[in-house]
Amino acid sequence: MPLSLPDAVARYFRASNGDATVALDDCFTDDAEVHDETHVHRGHAEIRAWKHAARGTFAYTVEPVDATRDGDRLTVSADVVGNFPGSPVRLDHVFELRDGRILSLAIG
Repeated sequence: MPLSLPDAVARYFRASNGDATVALDDCFTDDAEVHDETHVHRGHAEIRAWKHAARGTFAYTVEPVDATRDGDRLTVSADVVGNFPGSPVRLDHVFELRDGRILSLAIG
């Protein structure tokens, strides 16, 4: 049974899996931040560039397998499989939501 995720988070994972019909900007607030590895990407332009670079460097899929919610914070554990060193890996995606959109995302 698929996980029940907030719309912005479900659309983010669809975009992460290469769904070109999802507008990444619609998932995030204007002042959103993404923390991935040692970098912070702020705002729509930086977040789009980060996602574009990741998709251009590696082929991968992200499959959410578990989710826990605490107020506006949602932690989604996801299996990431691709042609990158260390694949496959299970990563936590910690989302903070505001008004139905992603305010922050920390991946680790």
